[in-house]
Amino acid sequence: MALKDRLDARRRPEVTDVALGTGFSVIPASRSKSDDTLVAAAPPEESVQKTGRVPATLSAAKAAIHTLLVERHADEIDITDRAGVRARITSLADEHMKAAGLVVNRLDYGHLVDALLDEVLGLGPLQPLLEDSAISEIMVNHPSQIYVERHGRVSLSPMVFESTAQLRQVIDRIVSTVGRRVDESSPMCDARLRDGSRVNVVLPPLALDGPCMTIRKFSREKLRPQDLLAMGAATADMLEYLRAAVRSRLSILVSGGTSSGKTTLLNILSGYIPPDERIVTVEDSAELQLRQEHVIRLESRPPNVEGTGAIGIRDLVRNALRMRPDRIIVGECRGGEALDMLQAMNTGHEGSMSTVHANSPYDAFGRLETMVLMGGADLPARAVQKQIASAIDLVVQVERVRGGQRKIVSVVEITGLTNGEMEYQELFQFRQSGVDHEGNATGAHVPTGHLSKHMDRFVERGESVGPSIFEPAVVLA
Repeated sequence: MALKDRLDARRRPEVTDVALGTGFSVIPASRSKSDDTLVAAAPPEESVQKTGRVPATLSAAKAAIHTLLVERHADEIDITDRAGVRARITSLADEHMKAAGLVVNRLDYGHLVDALLDEVLGLGPLQPLLEDSAISEIMVNHPSQIYVERHGRVSLSPMVFESTAQLRQVIDRIVSTVGRRVDESSPMCDARLRDGSRVNVVLPPLALDGPCMTIRKFSREKLRPQDLLAMGAATADMLEYLRAAVRSRLSILVSGGTSSGKTTLLNILSGYIPPDERIVTVEDSAELQLRQEHVIRLESRPPNVEGTGAIGIRDLVRNALRMRPDRIIVGECRGGEALDMLQAMNTGHEGSMSTVHANSPYDAFGRLETMVLMGGADLPARAVQKQIASAIDLVVQVERVRGGQRKIVSVVEITGLTNGEMEYQELFQFRQSGVDHEGNATGAHVPTGHLSKHMDRFVERGESVGPSIFEPAVVLA
């Protein structure tokens, strides 16, 4: 969306006493007798920063300043010059405040300028939340209710939208940047922000209380294995084994529930791939952040307005096989692409990886089998099970435990297929011993005592993995 169009979309905002969510206040008053500058005034009775609500007068002032910006400078604003845009907004704000005889304190005046800047260059009330590194998820239930997740705990944010129109403008801005659309005829959409953060949107009539949007933020700094250690998500022995597994080209499936950290772990595991290998990633919305240089990133495409032109994950996986990849990484298996991924792992693309939604490694096998059948494959269950058993070497289960912490809770090796049942052995597990006074899960990662069946392969590939890391630990009381 062009800047002029974005500004025009906000030219006639709905003036309401619902907050911008930026935490500023305004008090109508005459100008100071001593000079023409803005005068600091006492704050209102109730803190705006706590409630996230402002008087209607300030909404009108914001709308008027925005109108001046559209009328005078819409065609000449350089969106790459943030300082220049801020200076222009400040000048217009000064002009309007003096002409209207409004008095605000310096803090609130700064918030007003920030809100206008976020409207022009950012995502309005969401911008402060996106810039807060402690927030990992933003959940917009409707224009006047936004929840956020901080350090694994969900709380209500004081930020709100002025109106449904303002929320729709932000949604349109997000989806248009990745070439997608969302409207009443196609009211659901998956998109992403420029930093890779995942976005899901649902509009009325499906969303009964108004447009709703969920943003899964990605860390600006790519997490590394040592970060998992610092967070208590894994142990050094587990990471030593996983490093050897990746470098030895074992095919890995990361399993877990929603918001359990599957994609984050996949990013970290991909960091172990040698830099001389060619990698092709396939995703619905590009989220993976690989550190290697020899990477081809593919992203699916939804249908156009006429309902044609869709390119699905399965089409991309098939095409990836023709691109001479050493490894294929599928962001998430959700349907028939599971069969193509399994076949790729069985036909020379060892070391490929993917994620799947499942509550346990055993459930992950069932999910894979179901997804293969969903793809229309006319195969007996026995043949599908054999494909899974020969393609997948390792399942890493991640979970969001009590208190919001994300941990690797199980590392499982596939050992074969017996009487239609998948045979596997668990190498490492997280054993929870209780809950602390803050409601967080307590426990430890321990080896189970099973020796990896791939020890000979590790030696052949030059990976040093000592058998001592698999020795059983003392069972917690």
